[in-house]
Amino acid sequence: MTELPVTTYFTRWRELPLGDREIIEGFVDPAHDQPSPVLARAIARWPGAHYWENTPNGRTLVLVSEDRPPRERWLVHVLLFALTLLSMTVAGATFAGFPANWSLPSWEATRIGLTFSLPLAAILAAHESGHYLVARRYRVNASPPFFLPFPAQLGLLGTMGAFIRLRSPMYDRRTLFDIGVAGPFAGMIVAIPILLIGLAHSGTVALLDAPLAHQVIVVEDWHLLLGDSLLLWVCRAIVGAHGTIALTPLAIAGWTGLFVTCLNLLPLAQLDGGHVTYALFGERQPWIARFFWLLLIPMGRLWQGWWLWAVLALVIGRGQLGHPRLIAPERPLDAKRRMLAWLAIALLVLTFAPAAIFIPA
Repeated sequence: MTELPVTTYFTRWRELPLGDREIIEGFVDPAHDQPSPVLARAIARWPGAHYWENTPNGRTLVLVSEDRPPRERWLVHVLLFALTLLSMTVAGATFAGFPANWSLPSWEATRIGLTFSLPLAAILAAHESGHYLVARRYRVNASPPFFLPFPAQLGLLGTMGAFIRLRSPMYDRRTLFDIGVAGPFAGMIVAIPILLIGLAHSGTVALLDAPLAHQVIVVEDWHLLLGDSLLLWVCRAIVGAHGTIALTPLAIAGWTGLFVTCLNLLPLAQLDGGHVTYALFGERQPWIARFFWLLLIPMGRLWQGWWLWAVLALVIGRGQLGHPRLIAPERPLDAKRRMLAWLAIALLVLTFAPAAIFIPA
């Protein structure tokens, strides 16, 4: 018997060629929307991914295929990761009192530096891999993570983070949301255990703290206070930490993981938070972005880095704070994803550190 194409079982459907991708979307005949055995076999023959959506007009099936997987320059990604790991290891050694030389002076310095660089690399890799793997599940043309090394002599952490490039347009809110939220959730799964273990091995010091900062690190002759967040207070309570604590390199990596998550969840432009809020609120997202952007201006009195992020948000958005439109923005998120979106917003609140990094008076 000749097998019929998937579109045979649609009441209405449309096909969208998007460069190297093809998307077919349609309302499935109610007789087949469970799906029926014949439709299930037709879907199994589809050379790509598919997902279902429940809408007021019936069950919708979305099928995505690509001409060929994107070709990646994996050597570039591996080299950038290696350089970033090296610069973060140098940074980790400085937290233990070793000078920030352009090379590691001893095996002991390397060993201590790795207690910072390996956990932080794991957090960044989990975050960006979450984005990448979900993007590829939806056959979105996305690059593997680019890690950004930065000399420890010029920057505190030895890195400017990591990112992936989305090289094809987003189709609908579901795709955008799943890609956007996967990174913060994956990163936090790795960051919280690292922070808890690091806090448990950090000691209390006799140093005046600040109302919004009870963690201190020493970088050469500087004492730097790291800001509190609600989630950090919870983690401190779990391990029984009191007063001002001197963070170990491992704890600094965990604190950084929380703060990186906070920065990415700001609902601005094409940050992860911009993806999530656009998927949840649609055309209202630009107004939310403008409100938060204006909020960063007075927040800069607590930490001047908020002013930097206000500028970076405009750079990332090419002068716009709103999120670019999707191809098919009309379908809202389902109930499960709306709940996860509000959980992501709660995660922003929990990880927000108003006074992130400053030198005590």
